[in-house]
Amino acid sequence: MANFTAPIVEAMRRYSADNVTPFHTPGHKHGRGAHEILRGLLTAQGLRQEVSLMDELDDLHAPHACIREAQELAARLWHADDCIFMVNGTTSAVQAMLLGTLKAGDAVIIPRNAHRSVIAGLILSGARPIFLPVEFDAQLNVPLNVTVEAVELAIKKFPQAKAVLLVSPNYYGVAADVAQISRLVHAAGMLLLVDEAHGAHLTFSDDLPLSAIESGADLAAQSTHKILGSLTQTSMLMIRRGIVDAESVKRAASLLQTTSPNQLLLASLDVARLQMEVDGRQLIQSAVELSKFLRASIKNLRGLRTFDAVKNFSLDATKLTVNVVGRGLSGHEAEEILRRDLRVQCELSDAANVLFLVTFADNAETCGKLIDALKNLPSRPPKILPPILPAPNEISVAELTPRETFHAPTEQVELRAAVGRICAEEVTFYPPGIPLLMPGEKISSTVVERLRSEKFSGSHIVGASDKNLSTIKVVR
Repeated sequence: MANFTAPIVEAMRRYSADNVTPFHTPGHKHGRGAHEILRGLLTAQGLRQEVSLMDELDDLHAPHACIREAQELAARLWHADDCIFMVNGTTSAVQAMLLGTLKAGDAVIIPRNAHRSVIAGLILSGARPIFLPVEFDAQLNVPLNVTVEAVELAIKKFPQAKAVLLVSPNYYGVAADVAQISRLVHAAGMLLLVDEAHGAHLTFSDDLPLSAIESGADLAAQSTHKILGSLTQTSMLMIRRGIVDAESVKRAASLLQTTSPNQLLLASLDVARLQMEVDGRQLIQSAVELSKFLRASIKNLRGLRTFDAVKNFSLDATKLTVNVVGRGLSGHEAEEILRRDLRVQCELSDAANVLFLVTFADNAETCGKLIDALKNLPSRPPKILPPILPAPNEISVAELTPRETFHAPTEQVELRAAVGRICAEEVTFYPPGIPLLMPGEKISSTVVERLRSEKFSGSHIVGASDKNLSTIKVVR
């Protein structure tokens, strides 16, 4: 039965209406001491309710009242057994998944394009990563996902692994076959953890990939703020009880969350759940239909292509990737023109594409502005993109764990002198956005040559302390 209340919001309103004279945090005391600039950013009511740590407002670290009720309502709506509200972003949710399920020395199978929060979670837990190759669409310059076959091979090669972690869907909306992978993982006695940061909305449309929890995942970290209606920095960690130790995950989440959670952030999660409970399927389906309209319209625009489907994977249609190479532009150039001249801001750009997020906040007017802006992108002489070297396509294991690497003494050495040394940083080129080196991996001569070749291609270097890549950080 649907619940059309917001327990955290109601508790905040009751406390505010009680006319308490505050001698407690926060220092602005119901907004009376707030600077006029802050009062302009938040309403008087918002400042009055921006309190925490009062008993009737519950405790995020030991929820027993309104927070517990709100989390239970969210778990039920997203088909989970438990839900933890996260106010330190999905970064802390991903870290809690790893810290709450793995211990030092445990092996975990992860994709090479895992978010930096995964590496941080490995440092915290001490687990040893086994890296899976990620498929890549070279024609459109889009990273795909890990295949069922790659996961199956990794499980056979490393049966001692305790868990498999997926990133599904990825930033471009490409989802792995989580249901099939779940069956393989559980048959091997392993846990399935999913970084579902870009998939909090999947539950609410049959036209989208099946959500991780519904596909059999044991844990799923969701960025509620990315596509749904909560405030930036808020996320949910979904738990499916069975083989996972839910209490251990909750303890890990408590270690990673602030002891002074902002009540407005918690309330925004509560309201986002309420919004989805009342109108979720209608709202998300409207975004899907708008995305279909945009794709059909863009097909009629000269020199532009959309990323619509891919073999062996499913696609979240609300992630609209537009390839602009046919206009003689790079994705980065298109982003700058769209923002500076045409007043449209994309979510990201790469060497060949611009990515737009279509949400239930969009309508015919906003989509019309996007189409007009894309029409007005200039046409330039054909652009020849530098060849994209394939990302590592083998399953590999690091020499040191990320934790061992984090605590090891390091030094900068010339790139050519790094062969045989252990890398102490992540080195990624965009495109394709899949790390060539991870912390703890041994640096081969092949990788050095690839790095030397790639650094002159114009791709953006991420993770390396030396952005010119003349030197690289290694374990001393």
